[in-house]
Amino acid sequence: EYLAQLGFRSLQEAVGRVEMLNAKHAVDHWKARGLDISPILAVPQNPYNQTPFYSTPQDHGLDDALDNELIAKCDSALKTAQPIALEYSINNTNRTVGTMLGYEVTKRFGETGLPDATISIRFTGSAGQSFGAFIPKGIELRLEGDSNDYLGKGLSGGRIILHTDKRAKFVAHENVIAGNVIGYGATSGEIFISGIVGERFCVRNSGATAVVEGVGDHGCEYMTGGRVVVLGATGRNFAAGMSGGIAFVYDIDEEFQSRVNNELVDLAALDESDLVWLEQIIRRHHELTNSVRANDVLANWQVAKTMMRKVLPRDYARVIAEIEKAKSEKVVVTANG
Repeated sequence: EYLAQLGFRSLQEAVGRVEMLNAKHAVDHWKARGLDISPILAVPQNPYNQTPFYSTPQDHGLDDALDNELIAKCDSALKTAQPIALEYSINNTNRTVGTMLGYEVTKRFGETGLPDATISIRFTGSAGQSFGAFIPKGIELRLEGDSNDYLGKGLSGGRIILHTDKRAKFVAHENVIAGNVIGYGATSGEIFISGIVGERFCVRNSGATAVVEGVGDHGCEYMTGGRVVVLGATGRNFAAGMSGGIAFVYDIDEEFQSRVNNELVDLAALDESDLVWLEQIIRRHHELTNSVRANDVLANWQVAKTMMRKVLPRDYARVIAEIEKAKSEKVVVTANG
């Protein structure tokens, strides 16, 4: 209605038509008295007769995405669930690798996906952003090298394994090999990273299991489910807004208590089932990544387990307690029944 009153048929026709603006009332106000806004309303020269609004469709580069080749190579697995193993080099211009492939798996097999590691792909190099984003069950991506931000974003049942290049001279658990916001919004699946990652690790994780060897600030922020193991130091503000799930931190420098945000969580005592699970997942981490840190922890388990800290949200702890209480009461009723 307002556009029609101005004589325009669309918002695009109004773009750049500064002559339709009247600033007189604005500059007459006592706060703006004497203000000259003519430079703001000046129309720039347009020697190439370019449109003043967005008019060229964006090219997302999907036709050139590596996933097109992966989908073609995995044709038999996508049709008959026949296992396949592939190897590829990768560089940081390859973004969201595995996402389109994951879509094809979900389109054909639904939320159940494929049997574990039906599609197994090993990459070498430096992955671009969102490596393995949203991949479902049945896809396992192994990266030998390093990764940019958002690895495992929205992980939906798949598995991502990241470790350093075998030729690397540096110590993995002392160096950053992946960027920020790893595992953001993951719902299920596994992430194993032999090395340190950036900030906001596993933010909004609601069901995935992730093992890493050090994180930056705001780790496990707003986490609602799943399990996280940090075999090294964390940054500040760990577990801010964390309402569910459990995190275990290897507090080797004994500074974790000053880095955790205690607003919603407590540092709880580990029970025997926690220690059994921790030892198993760390052993699995070592088997998948050949992690030096995991090997050291396992070799000195009796000492290392005393340095493990369990981060447990208070509300989640109450829910667990109620469930256990209900189970025990049911057992009593059944026994007396």
